[in-house]
Amino acid sequence: MAGNGTTFEVRASRQLPVPVADAYAAWTESDQVTRWWGPTGFTCPLAEMDVRPGGVSLIAMRAPAEFGGGDMYNTWSYGLVEPPHRLEYEMRFATSDGTVIRPADAGIPAGVPDAVPHVVTFEAVGDDRSRVTVVESGYTDEQSRDLSQGGLEQCLDKLEKVLRVTA
Repeated sequence: MAGNGTTFEVRASRQLPVPVADAYAAWTESDQVTRWWGPTGFTCPLAEMDVRPGGVSLIAMRAPAEFGGGDMYNTWSYGLVEPPHRLEYEMRFATSDGTVIRPADAGIPAGVPDAVPHVVTFEAVGDDRSRVTVVESGYTDEQSRDLSQGGLEQCLDKLEKVLRVTA
């Protein structure tokens, strides 16, 4: 456990084979989010996206059979939305109807905050490429940070692969 109020950050970045507007759309449009959200082996059966300041998206992640096959829900509550360059939102665990629950009630280990701040930025890398960078903060121990880092890396790997196929 981190002492003295210390928290840990998760940070990951990928270069994507599409322009910034397409990378932003992959993160904000329901039909696109369902194609890549979740770590390796997980699927995304639901992404009800309401991407606007004050909007709340509801996203489901379905575990593969070897992990029980259950669905886990999150809400993303948006503060700053600057298309196509920046998103700021707080991720919270939720029930299937979007009711926010504590991480422990979702079977998540201690160390994950009730609300996980996210900053997602999109920048051009030439005319037809972009870079997405995700920063999550507020983890209170290194184990939770490391688990979240691994999951985010796998999500971004899937995003890159999906965009490479459609580019």
